[in-house]
Amino acid sequence: MIYYVVKVVISAVIIVAVSEISKRNSTAGALLASLPLLSVLAFVWMYIDTGDVAKISEVSKDIFWLVIPSLVLFIALPVFLKMQINFYLSLLISAALTAGAYTLLLMVLKAKS
Repeated sequence: MIYYVVKVVISAVIIVAVSEISKRNSTAGALLASLPLLSVLAFVWMYIDTGDVAKISEVSKDIFWLVIPSLVLFIALPVFLKMQINFYLSLLISAALTAGAYTLLLMVLKAKS
């Protein structure tokens, strides 16, 4: 049980740190957010839990492909905000477009396999 609490606390601390750093310096916050810290933590937790390096390798490859549709959010959100669309609506539309991009990519990857 303590192990799960430690995992949650470490992950939460990273999220809070990004938020607080971003308030003071957007570039520093963006840099911290762009680092694959959660992926690295997930790899460490998986290795500790299973020791299965083949599974970690597979997850790493899948993360690579799934980063591509996530970029839609980072392109669409500033465009909508620049158009002076309400923040929450901009975020919702951007998230919906991102979900569509994920769906499309997953369909393409499934068709290739």
